[in-house]
Amino acid sequence: MKLTQDDLQKLCDACIDIAHQAGEKILEIYQGEYSVEEKADKTPLTTADTAAHNIIEKALKKLTPVIPVLSEESEKIPFEIRKTWQTYWLVDPLDGTREFIKRNGEFTVNIALIHEHKSILGVIFAPVMDVDYFAWQSGGAFKSEQRQAPVKIHCRQPDINKLTIAGSRSHASPGLQYFIQQFKNPEVMSMGSSLKSCLVAEGRADIYPRLGLTSEWDTAAAHCIVEEAGGQIVKTSMQPLLYNTRDSLLNPEFFVAAKSGVDWSVYLQLNDKK
Repeated sequence: MKLTQDDLQKLCDACIDIAHQAGEKILEIYQGEYSVEEKADKTPLTTADTAAHNIIEKALKKLTPVIPVLSEESEKIPFEIRKTWQTYWLVDPLDGTREFIKRNGEFTVNIALIHEHKSILGVIFAPVMDVDYFAWQSGGAFKSEQRQAPVKIHCRQPDINKLTIAGSRSHASPGLQYFIQQFKNPEVMSMGSSLKSCLVAEGRADIYPRLGLTSEWDTAAAHCIVEEAGGQIVKTSMQPLLYNTRDSLLNPEFFVAAKSGVDWSVYLQLNDKK
């Protein structure tokens, strides 16, 4: 499937609307009573996750009937089928379910378009904050607050002696603590969900080291946004992070940072260098 710049921009605009629809439903549930279950992988699932999934899946299938949809809340799709997909939607209907349950507002709706193992379109909507981040391949990265006119965002070049590190609100690890300790008085910004990657994309943080488990739908939307803002999401070996290349949908550990030439792997504990 060949998608032009114009195609991608139109799809991005449509996905922003779809993310808003899902976000409005999430907020409706967030402000009332909801149930929480535990999935097989021990992660929480709320009625908001399921409701957002249903809205997004239905809308994407109507928007692009020939493009498959893979969502965190989809039925498991075997790799034998997935490996035939050149282009597909990759969705996290509610990224940051733990933040949703804690009611701290740091959760997002994530929609990405993957083509040949790379993210070529990304939309992230934070419903409580009413903030959108979005990008499409070769189109730039943007942020819009409270539905105002979008502004272009850019990563900043890191100063090792004055570093700002984005870290997980719910998933701090010993490896992350070790990484932080390698720098002189770094500022640490704690945040939930894909918003950590957005901090790097908009130049508020220099690096987000993810030294723990994530899945491909956790990073896909942010990946395009970060790259279009002049950054990169790479494995801790500093090699590219790709999508749908194997049976498992778990990501390796990774860094989100500006393209700067810094080899962040030298600041890891030996057992974190993968």
